[in-house]
Amino acid sequence: MSQFAFLQFEFSEVYDAAHRAEALANPDPRAACFYARRALELAVTWAYEHDAALHLPYREDLSALIHEASFRDVAGQAIFYKCRIIKDLGNQAVHSARTITKEDSHAALRELFHVCYWLVRTYAKGAKPDGQLTFDPLALPESS
Repeated sequence: MSQFAFLQFEFSEVYDAAHRAEALANPDPRAACFYARRALELAVTWAYEHDAALHLPYREDLSALIHEASFRDVAGQAIFYKCRIIKDLGNQAVHSARTITKEDSHAALRELFHVCYWLVRTYAKGAKPDGQLTFDPLALPESS
């Protein structure tokens, strides 16, 4: 079962990308980092569309969205830093020739888990995930 199952009912599009990243973490770390970034972008975009306290920045790319002061105020510094890590690893996966390792994909997924947990705990109308829920890198599948 996916560690991102708590997203499935109210944030299915985010869940699909996160679940794909999770499935690829070990067999294809580069693709996992790409899908983690995709899940982040979907989550952040969802927040902007549904939270009147968030003000669109002058550009609507992921970097501008997460650096916008209203997002940082709502999400907090810890979530902001996690978003930056995911964004940067995703960008490296797409644009860099450097090897993307399992450690990179595990880091992206760990941070994505925390961001998604925040998203659901903050915005879900239905059931919230258990407060004791944690990310377990050892539970990541070895093959997709």
